Amino acid sequence: MAHAKPKRYLWRGLLLLTASAVALVSYYHYYHREVDASVAYATVSQGTIENLVTATGRLQPRDYVDVGAQVSGQLMEIYVEVGDQVEAGQLLAEIDSTVYLANVEASRAQLRNLEAQMIDRRAQLELADIQLRRQRQLVVTRMTSQESLQIAEATQRSAAAQVQALAAQIEQTASSLRAEEARLNYSQIYAPMSGTVVEVVARKGQTLNATQQAPTILQIADLSVMTVQAQVSEADVNRLRQGMTAYFTTLGDQSRRWTGVLRRIEPTPQVENNVVLYNALFDVENIQGALFPQMTAQVFFVLERAENVAVVPVSAVMRVEQSRTAEAPGTGNRTAVSGRPGTVKVLTSEGQSEMREVLTGISNRVQIEIKQGLEPGERVLLPAGTTAVMSTSARSQASGMGPMRMP
Repeated sequence: MAHAKPKRYLWRGLLLLTASAVALVSYYHYYHREVDASVAYATVSQGTIENLVTATGRLQPRDYVDVGAQVSGQLMEIYVEVGDQVEAGQLLAEIDSTVYLANVEASRAQLRNLEAQMIDRRAQLELADIQLRRQRQLVVTRMTSQESLQIAEATQRSAAAQVQALAAQIEQTASSLRAEEARLNYSQIYAPMSGTVVEVVARKGQTLNATQQAPTILQIADLSVMTVQAQVSEADVNRLRQGMTAYFTTLGDQSRRWTGVLRRIEPTPQVENNVVLYNALFDVENIQGALFPQMTAQVFFVLERAENVAVVPVSAVMRVEQSRTAEAPGTGNRTAVSGRPGTVKVLTSEGQSEMREVLTGISNRVQIEIKQGLEPGERVLLPAGTTAVMSTSARSQASGMGPMRMP
């Protein structure tokens, strides 16, 4: 019995030591947890992040004109085809001018007749002036009657009035002649601007009726500058500002980016399937001619942009708070860094995780800028349920929020 009591104390000591060891191990793993190899993480990358408003748009020429006919008649010739380059003043088409030419010739003949009558009337006026002067001289010497003088005065006034009336007829006929000559000239259709023929509506031999409105024959457009007509939803249109940067990609070449500046937001909405959309317009240069009318454009309006910054997936940052200013390490300047505080789990080189405070910046709902607290190359843990282990750049390519460009 004497040996039983020390043995019992020995077992109690061993149990106490075991419990203490378990507590220490649990405490260590609570604050320095080793990460299972299946846990997803992302590598902090350095690149450019953009906060964007996305929209779908169509390409249109900024400058174009519908070339129409101002006179009626049969379309005799069309000298251009779709795709032809034309210069301002170039002859494009001709309408049958037989009737208009006849009207011009008739007006010219009538004008010549009136001008001949004017020569006769002026001669009669000159004679009436001479007779009036003679009668006035004879009245002084009492060689004629007062009645003869009055007749001479009336004759002179009548001749002068006839000259004025004929002059008005000549002016009216000359005006009609100019109108007929204009109609004759309208039978030949010239290019009002330089550009590309993008559409030919009429056909040779077609009869055009320009009585109520000018029928369109073809369309000319200047394709050197294109306008993007982006349809922005009512939820996003208030976030846009005139002068902000915008860019787009086309379905045929999504790797090429075309950049412009927002020029105008049209106030009149378009309602499609109960969705209210507003047209936002900006222009891009098309010197190489790679853009064509009616192309579909995937448009991105840049609300915010930061270059050469640390970027991680949004899901890696926890507990993002309101903005505040913090001291940048080693600067002693408390206004050096401004951002929103957050928390991330960092995967250390020993395979353990640790909590770290960070300051965040621009976010596009897929990625977020880290202004302070992380360096490129570090790894951050992603929430449970994320199965893929990928870098930030890979997640950027997988997201539909617009490209992230790496330096």
